[in-house]
Amino acid sequence: MAAHWTPRDEAELTAGWQLWLALGSCAWPGPDWDGTPAEAVRGLERCFTTCDEILAAYDQPGSAVAGLVRSMILAANWTLELWRDDSNPLDSERAALLHADLAAFADHAESVRALLAAGGGWASLPL
Repeated sequence: MAAHWTPRDEAELTAGWQLWLALGSCAWPGPDWDGTPAEAVRGLERCFTTCDEILAAYDQPGSAVAGLVRSMILAANWTLELWRDDSNPLDSERAALLHADLAAFADHAESVRALLAAGGGWASLPL
């Protein structure tokens, strides 16, 4: 992953801001979580949709933000494929596996958010 991001224009800055916002709440299930893996990854599905929308609106050749968006799609894909249709209750072993998968995604999302914040000029906002 790139160590620095600088938006090339207002459109890329806007795309970066949209991604930053989307990544703020997608990694972990909310307080209304029903306890199933399928529901736990709903935030990743929303992130995936937002990433697709960003790419549709702003996918310029050589765009760094498009690369960051694609990295989020790759980071979410495995976890989504594994858990999206799993509505079985979690036992302690499966809960640990789900948590590890979500934590790996959350770590990647946090590093992308930090890059976006630094390059976009909103680093003073809380991650």
